[in-house]
Amino acid sequence: MEEKNLKTLMYVLIGVAVILAGTLAYVWWQKSSLVNELTIDKQELTQQMIDLQNDYASLSSDYDSINSQLDSSREEVSQLIERIKKTDAANRSKMRQYEKELGTLRSIMKSYIVQIDSLNTLNKKLTADAAAARREAAESRRQSEELSKTVESLSGQVAAGSVIKARGLRVEAYNSSDKVTDRSSRVVRLLSTLSLVENDLAPKGPVRIYIRVKGPDGVLLTNGTQRTFELNGEPMICSASREIDYQGKEIDVAIYLNDITEYVKGIYTIEAYTEQSRLGETELLLR
Repeated sequence: MEEKNLKTLMYVLIGVAVILAGTLAYVWWQKSSLVNELTIDKQELTQQMIDLQNDYASLSSDYDSINSQLDSSREEVSQLIERIKKTDAANRSKMRQYEKELGTLRSIMKSYIVQIDSLNTLNKKLTADAAAARREAAESRRQSEELSKTVESLSGQVAAGSVIKARGLRVEAYNSSDKVTDRSSRVVRLLSTLSLVENDLAPKGPVRIYIRVKGPDGVLLTNGTQRTFELNGEPMICSASREIDYQGKEIDVAIYLNDITEYVKGIYTIEAYTEQSRLGETELLLR
């Protein structure tokens, strides 16, 4: 009887062990399946972030403000990818948070696309309007006989029409008796003369004319009254200068260069400028 009871107990224990083993196997299988699912979800989320990163990389704009915002969003995407990679797939709360951030970044990207499309559309319209305005302006200029005489081409009217121009640049050397000479040893001063031509489009008011005289050795002649000026943003030194009142009508200008210690034989190069343009160049031969 006792032996029978022991056998029964043994069978019961074996049955319990089998049930426990089955239960443990089932739990392990479920856990493994869940881990696999979570791992797959993490991989999919990571891939979605990488796809979004590529979308951001392909998005470009001609506008600095949008480009700055795009750079900031690209950095957020990169940081989020790194956080996802470092987070355990089983951390479901973090994964849900990352999914929400992914959705937010997608929405932000869509807003960028809308902004860029809107700005591009506006830019095309403005470009078309500007082109139409230029065509109308060109037609108006073509029909204006007076304006057509003052410009060489319609495309260069605005840029070139207001620049002061000159003609007849000449230089003469004078001796101490105030007579013209070409003897280098007798020269005490140089006189540069030119005429600013009539230009109704040019600004009216004070204009300073600058003269640069280079000796035969290419060195600029200067004295104690030398000035500096800028031409197209480049600083330059002049040999002499004079300010005149230009009112759009032709005016003659004479500029003396005095107090040069010595003149040598050779060819001197003389250039004339305003702060807006080069007026001309001539040469003087001293024997």
